[in-house]
Amino acid sequence: MRVAIVHDWLVAPGGAEKVLEQIIECFPDADLFSLVDFLEDRRPLRGKPVTTSFIQSLPLARRRYRAYLPLMPLAVEQFDLSGYDLIITSSYAVAKGVLVGPDQTHVSYVHSPMRYAWDLQHQYLREAGLTHGPRSWLVRLLLHYLRGWDSHSANSVDRLIANSQFVARRMMKTYRRDAAVIPPPVDVQQFELCTRKEDFYLTASRMVPYKRIDLIVETFSATPHRQLVVIGDGPEMAAIRAKAGPNVTILGYQPAGVLKDYLQRAKAFVFAAEEDFGIVPLEAQACGTPVIAFGKGGALETVVPVGEAHPTGVYFGRQTVVSMLDAIDRFERQREQITPAACRANAERFSSAVFRRAFMAEVTRTIAAAGLRSEAAVVERTGADLIADEVGWPAQPASRSSWGR
Repeated sequence: MRVAIVHDWLVAPGGAEKVLEQIIECFPDADLFSLVDFLEDRRPLRGKPVTTSFIQSLPLARRRYRAYLPLMPLAVEQFDLSGYDLIITSSYAVAKGVLVGPDQTHVSYVHSPMRYAWDLQHQYLREAGLTHGPRSWLVRLLLHYLRGWDSHSANSVDRLIANSQFVARRMMKTYRRDAAVIPPPVDVQQFELCTRKEDFYLTASRMVPYKRIDLIVETFSATPHRQLVVIGDGPEMAAIRAKAGPNVTILGYQPAGVLKDYLQRAKAFVFAAEEDFGIVPLEAQACGTPVIAFGKGGALETVVPVGEAHPTGVYFGRQTVVSMLDAIDRFERQREQITPAACRANAERFSSAVFRRAFMAEVTRTIAAAGLRSEAAVVERTGADLIADEVGWPAQPASRSSWGR
């Protein structure tokens, strides 16, 4: 059976690329397609060549590829996938819009529908300074077109997979389709458990508005007896430095080894974004570090609050200084109820091996439902043997909920 994997764009390693890496692990002989490929760290691709679109050759594509968003639906439709039996798309923009035939099976792992075109349109327009004027109306017209195309393109997918219940609800709103939920993989084996914590809090993120690093810095600056370490860089760096008090240490970008060291030693990791999922809070938990998180979005599925069995953190209900301070106070009063072992155990529910097992099972079910039972048997045997050899599990398909329950 010939398999094609289609990813939106390959520019920088991130959560989507971690998912892609595990999909490639499941289908090591698949061919790989992407709109553009400027990825310097090739490890997630496992040495695979990449077939790119015409956008790869357009002027300034390396630095300004997002400017070609109006052309991306057209570009992804130009991939000729007619020779493949199974098409897997890893999509947060347009990848799921590839053209497929009636005898092909299409499974799409959706990191999120295009947030800037759907429910977060107005937020993106505000942050880009595009609320008024001719440019604003031009962008609004483009987003209107993208919504129609995005909704229509979902019709060609045999099985939609969401990375969280939160994204599955967004997909129901946008596509009126149910989606299986398979959380993205967390490489927990790269993060060793550390039980000795030091007297500082940590946050780490790219400094863009929706991550709300500004709120975290403002909150800790208002309580100078607490120490905060901030790791990350981005367009908001200057504004965030301006808010930082003497008790806030901003380290900027740091390599993975430095980030892991701070994740292991921190008293707690602070997370203020409304994310579709959020991998770094789970990496913190893999180190045995509790999480103080905004109680909305994917964090509701990855942090177990105090009051439930085996808690791993606390929530704050609003993105305000007062609400976050209340959560920090509660964490400090209830900290003894949270153990490093519970944090680690929670993170292990989202391991890479668990992801592969659940993903292969979902693909197998989808192929079988399409009536291609011989192909389904091949996928089932291949995936089950791959995972059984690696982790010592029985070579049988996972149940729908086996990803972490």
